[in-house]
Amino acid sequence: MNQNGEALDSIDLNDAVFNVPMNPSLVHQAMVIYQGNKRHGTHDTKTRAQVSGGGRKPWIQKHTGRARQGSIRSPQWRHGGVVFGPHPRSYRAALPKRMKRLALRCVLSDKARHDRLVCLDSTDTIDGKTKSMAQLLANLSVSGSALLITMGTNRDVVTAANNLQKIWTLPVHQLNAQELLSKDMVIMTVEAARWAEETFAVEPHGRRGAKWDVAAPVADAQPVADEARVAKPEADAPEAVVGEAPAEAAEETPAAAEEETPAEEEAPSPRTRRRRTTASTDDETAAESPAPETESVEPQEPSDSSETQDTTESSDEEA
Repeated sequence: MNQNGEALDSIDLNDAVFNVPMNPSLVHQAMVIYQGNKRHGTHDTKTRAQVSGGGRKPWIQKHTGRARQGSIRSPQWRHGGVVFGPHPRSYRAALPKRMKRLALRCVLSDKARHDRLVCLDSTDTIDGKTKSMAQLLANLSVSGSALLITMGTNRDVVTAANNLQKIWTLPVHQLNAQELLSKDMVIMTVEAARWAEETFAVEPHGRRGAKWDVAAPVADAQPVADEARVAKPEADAPEAVVGEAPAEAAEETPAAAEEETPAEEEAPSPRTRRRRTTASTDDETAAESPAPETESVEPQEPSDSSETQDTTESSDEEA
């Protein structure tokens, strides 16, 4: 329809969005979650510990003939505490994406089947005043509640519907099942209807599904990369002649061994450190431990103390 209420043409919409069988249990579950998410959960009652007063025992425990009492703020007393009263809590609950979108498609299809859905060509005549919105609703023969859905947020449409109690405006990307069920008529622009059938017809994929879709091409290309990496050294290596490689290896092996043998013999062996002691101790140590083959140990000169001792002994013998 146009803004004067005249039927211009019929529009064909996707059956995956506007012709879905009704699922009452799913729609009810979505409605309960939507309404619960709107609750603030700030209700609270006082327990017997929070009520003022009652610090003294009303009467003694025995010998009064009455029931034993500990406080006048007990739950059985007037002005006493509440036993199982409500306390602040959150009523929020999460609805899966696919369930949320399926509930939306069910309600849209139900509106279309019962002729409660009207497609509007444009909203040019609405200038932000309530009179223009009221005139549009009168042209469309809308007397009850209605939901006006636009492609994006239109400030003129929003301000024009502010003073109308039963009229509510909403951009198409914020559409949900609760708003559709709360209104009798649904007025949707053609652009919004086209966007809805393209967007809501595709099932949303979770992070797990998107991850596997992205990783699939990489897994297929991995073996090709491995084959190329293995085949590259073979292409770069020179061609070998059959029968000549063993002979060359046999000829090179002795020469290499002969070249390496003198190098090992020329390398000096590490020398061992010895502690410097007297001549007698050195002689005993030399006699007990054989000298290494690779190096020759030179005899040490006698120390001054040994020479003095020998001179003294010779003078005593002469005397």
